[in-house]
Amino acid sequence: MVTLTLLQALTDGMKTAMRKDESVLVFGEDVGKRGGVFLTTEGLQEEFSKQRCFDTPLSEDGIVGAAIGMAMNGMRPVAEIQFQDFIFPAFDQIVSEAAKLRYRSGGQYTCPLVIRTPYGGGIRGGLYHSQSGEAYFCHTPGLKVVIPSTPHDAKGLLIAAIEDPDPVLFLEPKALYRSVKGEVPEEHYTVDLSTLREVQSGSDVTVFCYGAMVPIVTKAANRAEENGIKTCVVDLRTLLPLDEEGVLEFAKKTGRVVVVHEAPRFCGFGAEISALIAENAIEYMEAPIARVTGFDTPFPNTLEHHYMPDDRRVLDAIEHVFNY
Repeated sequence: MVTLTLLQALTDGMKTAMRKDESVLVFGEDVGKRGGVFLTTEGLQEEFSKQRCFDTPLSEDGIVGAAIGMAMNGMRPVAEIQFQDFIFPAFDQIVSEAAKLRYRSGGQYTCPLVIRTPYGGGIRGGLYHSQSGEAYFCHTPGLKVVIPSTPHDAKGLLIAAIEDPDPVLFLEPKALYRSVKGEVPEEHYTVDLSTLREVQSGSDVTVFCYGAMVPIVTKAANRAEENGIKTCVVDLRTLLPLDEEGVLEFAKKTGRVVVVHEAPRFCGFGAEISALIAENAIEYMEAPIARVTGFDTPFPNTLEHHYMPDDRRVLDAIEHVFNY
């Protein structure tokens, strides 16, 4: 085991996959010599050459389109979009081409493609460098959407995504890149996609979260514990496909549920969690499901700390459903 930041674990995951399989390529804007805007790909070009880690033009649709072609022809591309906010020029390539390739070809072709991109706030990036667009892509059959929150999961989920036969959108919470550390196995390992993780056990309230919200929710759960409320914290990890049975199991366990994400509230991923529980476990609920989210506005710059959920807002929701 080694102790790594989340960013270092991602780098290690790419290196591990590239050492094991020569068909794995990494490319995107400034990912080569510079190592990416956050230095996530630092050292890859030196170890694996310019043929396997290279820079591309500033063209997101070109990056993803080229990756689809490579994936159809025996390669396993890992394409980086510098910020998730810039992924939308490639939206059609992702949802209309990559995600539908297996279906439209009757299973003759698969698209083993990973699109890595940092998402979310926490670095004062303003409205064009802080968006959380996971819900757009979770509406797309054929696509997988993965969000790690720990260094261990970051490496294991990334390797699993690279080895998966279908396209995976791998969203990286940039607020956690260097702010969290943890033990990571040095060898090759995977974390199964479509599996959630119990971060903290509790019998009174269940809080579902993912990405950068996991440490915030954990902090709120610890504050709730001081007030006698035992809170179960669940990290979803893979939003699509979702571990629906796991969600229902943890919801039934306490009968009180809070869902937390930093994306806007309206049609956010928390709505799907709420609907899933309402449709399948309403008889177990002791209180309405509460959502703690970003606001239905563009992501602000100077008011970032008000926009993003914090442990105070999460604690208020926990106490509300507990005392309902």
